[in-house]
This record gives sequence, structure tokens and C-alpha cells, in this order.
Amino acid sequence: MSGKRSIFEDVSDTEKKQAVQTGMIDKGRGGARQAIRVWLMILFALVVVMIVVGGLTRLTDSGLSITEWRPITGAIPPLTEVDWQAEFDKYKEIDQWRIQNQWMELDDFKSIYWWEWGHRQLGRVIGLVWAIGFFGFLVARKIPTGWTGKLLIPGVLGGVQGAVGWWMVASGVTEGEGMTAVASYRLATHLGLAFVILGFLAWYIFMLGRQERDLMQARRAKEAKLFSLSTGLMHFAFLQILIGALVAGIDAGRSYTDWPLIGGQILPPDATVLEPMWRNFFESPGLVQFIHRCAGYLLFAFGVIVWRRGNTSAHPQTRFAFNVAFAALSLQVVVGILTVVYAAPWQIAIFHQFLAVVVWTLILRARFLTAYPIATSLRGA
Repeated sequence: MSGKRSIFEDVSDTEKKQAVQTGMIDKGRGGARQAIRVWLMILFALVVVMIVVGGLTRLTDSGLSITEWRPITGAIPPLTEVDWQAEFDKYKEIDQWRIQNQWMELDDFKSIYWWEWGHRQLGRVIGLVWAIGFFGFLVARKIPTGWTGKLLIPGVLGGVQGAVGWWMVASGVTEGEGMTAVASYRLATHLGLAFVILGFLAWYIFMLGRQERDLMQARRAKEAKLFSLSTGLMHFAFLQILIGALVAGIDAGRSYTDWPLIGGQILPPDATVLEPMWRNFFESPGLVQFIHRCAGYLLFAFGVIVWRRGNTSAHPQTRFAFNVAFAALSLQVVVGILTVVYAAPWQIAIFHQFLAVVVWTLILRARFLTAYPIATSLRGA
């Protein structure tokens, strides 16, 4: 039988036990939240660079310079002049060289080869960074409860992206079919999947930036109507990104350089000359650019509605997030017009693509804050 204790000792022990039990929500979820967040931020930055490099690869017409898909051995570039000549000979067999680039010498080929090679190597680096981080945290048992499946998603989508990338390139590696570029709808699929991966990474970074108990409390104050509107804006922006990829895929941005008219008319001339009719929505430069312009106007108009509604939020940080997102969207409209007027020079075109990443991320940030608003005390206000 245990010895008697004083009243004061019992009270002291009870206080110690109660102190140990604080913060059980976050303790139960465990994991290296901040370390994982840093890892995801590195992946996010790499994917942004990947999108930019991919855009430059397209703008320099370099995407078809490597005519084979070699996931492992392709990491080694040509090391001798014999190797370089062999790669150049393979390129000479496809339609792009026969129709468009017969003027090229070996040195010219090397310049476009390095762009595509660098693009593919960056993809390998992203896959390696994900694998090292994911399996490292998994083996160390540092992944928070419920996060293993979430962190697996970017890796799986990254693997799919590699296959989609080759599916895209294969559409342009043709002989006797008259193809001098990749299929625009495959380019749109490739770019769209990159933005999906970016979206998952951004959302996870936002979530891991706050404690689990904070998110649980914030979720009770979710602004449902504003969340729905921002979700609609997110989907609309994604659709516009896909249409922009169609424009880029057929160089439609250089087809008509007047604004606000297009070819001196409201509707572009010869917009529906291709047969069957559906091809015009993917391959007619005038119609595709016209659709991209109209979608841009509608996106901006809807952005105004969402922005005005966002400014009615009771949370200052949510209002600020919508202000920043709308400012980026407005800038994107201006840059889009400049891209058309100046016939899409690579400097403006690549900035237009990078700004799409910024707009996408800021819309996601505003949407996140409607789902998990940050409360501000009266004293803080």
C-alpha cells in the first residue's frame, strides 16, 4: 500500500499530468511539418522553373530535337562529335527538319538540343527530389498522420507527367505527315498537368504553414459563399491556361496583332475554314486566339465580381489575398494584350506564362483563406 501524501503533493502531481496533456491534437498528428513544408517549397520552386524552361523550349522550337524517349540512358548527353552527329542524323529524319530546319548545321542543332535536354533533366531532378524527400520522411516516420497519401500524389502525377511529355513530343516526331510541331491539345494537357501538380503543392504548403488545431478552429469560420466563388475563379483560370496552351501550340499569338479588333474585324477572318469543323477550335489560329481573348475578358469580369465579394470578408488577410490576386489578374490582362500587339516576342511571351503561375497561386491562396480564415482579434485590428 502506497504511503500517504500531503494535499499539496497531490495537487502538484495533478497539475503536472494536466500540463503534459496539452496540445494533444498536434501531438497526435506528429511529424516534421516544417521540414516537409520546406521540402514542398523546393519542389514548388522547381516546378515553376520547369514551366518556364518548358516555355522557352517551345519558344525556341527545341522540343523535337531529341527524337527518342530514354528515361534512364537519356540523362547522358552526346559526349563526342560522333555522338552528336548520330543525334543530328536522327533529327534529320523527322518532318520538322525536312520542312522547316534544313538550313541547320551541327552547331545550330546543338543549341536546340541543349534546351530540350535541360528540360528533361530538370524533370529527372524534380522526380529525384520528390523521391528522396518522400521516402526519407516515410522511413524516418516523420510524416504527419493522414499525410502519406497526400504527399504521394505529386510523385504519382510527376510520373504521369513524364509519360505525357513523351506522348506530346511523339506527336511531332513524324516522317511524311507534315508535322513541324507537337499537337496543340497534347501541349495543353502537358501544361495543364503541370499546373495541377503546382496546385497540390501550393495547397499543401498553405496547410502545413499552420498548426493542425489552428486549421480545425479556422474551418468552423469557413466563408462558404466566397469559397464557392473563388473555386469557380480557380477553375476558370485553369481553363484559360489550357486555351493559352492551344494558342502557343499553333503560334496563334502571332497570327493577328491588332487589338481590340482581330484582323480588322470583330470576328477573325477565315476562322472556320478547316474541315471537319471541330478542328478549327484547336488548329485555326484566328479562332483559337479569338477564344483566348474572349475567355480573358470573361475571366477578368468574373474576377471583378469575386474581388468585390472578397472585400466583404470579415478577415483582413482574406481581403488582402483577394486584392493581390485581382491585381495580378489585371496585370496579366495587360501583358496578354502586349503579347498580341508585339507579336509574342519570347521575352513578353515567357513573362505572360510565368505570370499565369503567379495568378494561379494567388487565387489558390485567396481560396485557401476562405476555407481556413485567419481570425484577427479586436486588439490586433
